Order: sequence, then C-alpha cells, then structure tokens
Amino acid sequence: MADNNNSKVVLITKEGLDKLKTELKEFQGVRRKEVAERLKEAIAYGDLSENSEYEEAKNEQAFVEGRIVELEQMIANAKIISDAKSTQGTVQIGTTVTVQNVTENDEPETYTIVGSTEADPLEHKISNESPIGSALLGKEKNEVVKVKVPAGIFEYKILKVK
Repeated sequence: MADNNNSKVVLITKEGLDKLKTELKEFQGVRRKEVAERLKEAIAYGDLSENSEYEEAKNEQAFVEGRIVELEQMIANAKIISDAKSTQGTVQIGTTVTVQNVTENDEPETYTIVGSTEADPLEHKISNESPIGSALLGKEKNEVVKVKVPAGIFEYKILKVK
C-alpha cells in the first residue's frame, strides 16, 4: 500500500480531534474486546469452514482494525484549525457563515465550515471540500458566489461571517 495517504493533512477543529480520540479509545478498548470475545465463542462452535458466526466475527474484526488504523492516521496527521482568524471577516475553515440561496430565494441557512472528517450536514457542518464550502472560502459578507451543484448552478449571498 502506498504511503501517500499517511502524509495527507487532516484539517480539524479541537472538538473534532477530541471526538476522533474518543472514538479511537472506544475501538481500541471496548470494540476490540467484544470482537475477540465473539471470535472465541465462534471458535468454540467447532468446524470453522461452515461457521457463519466465525465469518461474521472475522469480518467485524477486520472492520474494527481497519478503523483503528484510519483513526490513528487521521489523529497523527491532524492540523488543528484555530478559532482565532488572522483574516477577520472572511470565510475560513472554522468560521460560521450565514448564506441565502438567492437563486431559489430560500430562507437563510447557517453553516460552519469544517475539514472533511468533521462534515455533518445534519449539524450544519459542511466540508471545505464540498461545492458550497469551497466556493465560500475566502469570501466576505455581502459577496455573492456561484456554486455548481448536481441540481444546477445556484447563487448564494453571504449574510454573516463569524
């Protein structure tokens, strides 16, 4: 496997990094032990060639170990996004921005721009790599940006940046 994934910087807030560390502890401690126990029980059933419990436990073990490696790499390559912005008033990773889709004349929506590992549309956290997130980066209040999304090209007006 190539090493190019290992060096990819993960832009993340302090809160997001804490969540990754908590998830890693959960996987390393609790989940690993649960899978080991399931494997032990499945092996006790005997013939492994036709043992579906054993196969499921092995698959879960592979998932858990893979996620642990992934989390360790993200944490090792994490670059914390500072809340203190040197470019006050412009949209950056870590800022909260209120925009209005002027093409559709929708109600204003507020988003926090985060690194891709923290993106969660249900919590109004959008990735700096998403179409809207990347279009907003570096822009200021009252600017209008065009965003190409699967549904077409929409214009968003920046109402507030904090």
